[in-house]
Amino acid sequence: MIMYRPLPFFNERKLPISTLVIHSMAHNADEGIKQLEALQLSAHYVVDYDGTIYQCVSEDKRAWHAGVSYWRGETDINSCSIGIEVCHRSLGQSKFNKKQIASLIELCHDIIRRRQIAPTMIVGHSDIAPERKPDPGKDFPWKELAADNIGIWYGSRFCAQADAVEMLSTIGYKTDTEQAVQASAYAFCRHFLPKKIIKLPVKKLVDNPYPDDCKKLLSDGEFMTALQNIYCQYRIYSKTNC
Repeated sequence: MIMYRPLPFFNERKLPISTLVIHSMAHNADEGIKQLEALQLSAHYVVDYDGTIYQCVSEDKRAWHAGVSYWRGETDINSCSIGIEVCHRSLGQSKFNKKQIASLIELCHDIIRRRQIAPTMIVGHSDIAPERKPDPGKDFPWKELAADNIGIWYGSRFCAQADAVEMLSTIGYKTDTEQAVQASAYAFCRHFLPKKIIKLPVKKLVDNPYPDDCKKLLSDGEFMTALQNIYCQYRIYSKTNC
């Protein structure tokens, strides 16, 4: 069941809906919606700890959830996306509630069906804003969602591509500066290699969404293997030979 808690912070879309962005917030739904209101922000949906879903903005409107962001060449992510906030006290640095994830999966299935969103366009806030945002967090169950046809996970094919920057860019990450490349590499790990991500106090995590030494990921064998695999999955979904 969806409850309504409208927020007034939205405007008209400039692009068709193509993307689903998943966030986490370090509050329960009531606190989180009040915080969004205080900051003059919004999301289309908020999923509380018990699985209750609150709709704050109509899907047809441009909610203010993504901020300065980028994915697959697009910078106005608010205009082309639906934003879902999932409540989690540590910003996704420990397991999520099963009821909550069950509700999220049901909501995502409904949105994907109605809006025809491709698996390559289902992302986390840290994927579209890797230099600024750490959510939905290293313990967000991306693998579980992908097994339920929500997003991408590992497949059985690998590509010979060896340029990490090219692969990150093809997947969709921002790579126009060295800092963006490093932050994107860390965001990739947060999504696909969570064991490489260190748990931090929420305040420190928000202030420092990626470490200074993450450049070393670009020469890490496990990182490169995962990146080649996911790169191949993206090319398959884009109907490009791998």
